[in-house]
Amino acid sequence: MFNNISFILHKPQLSENIGACARAIKNFSFSKLIVIDPKPIFPNDKIIATSVGAREIIKKAKVYKTIEPSLKNLDLLISTTARFRNKNVKHIKLNELNKIDFNKKIAFLFGPEASGLSNNEISFSNYVLQIPSNSKFKSLNLSHSLIIVAQTIFQILNMKKSKYSKSKK
Repeated sequence: MFNNISFILHKPQLSENIGACARAIKNFSFSKLIVIDPKPIFPNDKIIATSVGAREIIKKAKVYKTIEPSLKNLDLLISTTARFRNKNVKHIKLNELNKIDFNKKIAFLFGPEASGLSNNEISFSNYVLQIPSNSKFKSLNLSHSLIIVAQTIFQILNMKKSKYSKSKK
């Protein structure tokens, strides 16, 4: 449905998380998964099993060895991070995503489970997004952070499509 939006998993480490991310992508009517240098063999049976009905997302996923080629046709890259980065990149809040022009080709970049994105990987971004969470425990599971972002965008895009009419009362 929203063919101009991609979700990029950079060096994902667990098959179960990759599958759960594919499921989250499909849950909210997205279809584009990009996987960069996955640790497990891609695809594999665990990925397919945990995708629960999102097998076509896995089958159509593009796989790259490095990040640069995956960014070629994008207008905007938004990276997710739990840590504040004092880089020359704009910070955007989850509730500010409605300011983004979703007619452009946009990708959301998610880092590896153990370490998140490096400063170098963040440097490719137009924006850095931090999901609000407990300040003493900011680390979110890869698939959980992806589903929060996917649901937020889905909601924004559906609100923009909806036409509200006055009730007859």
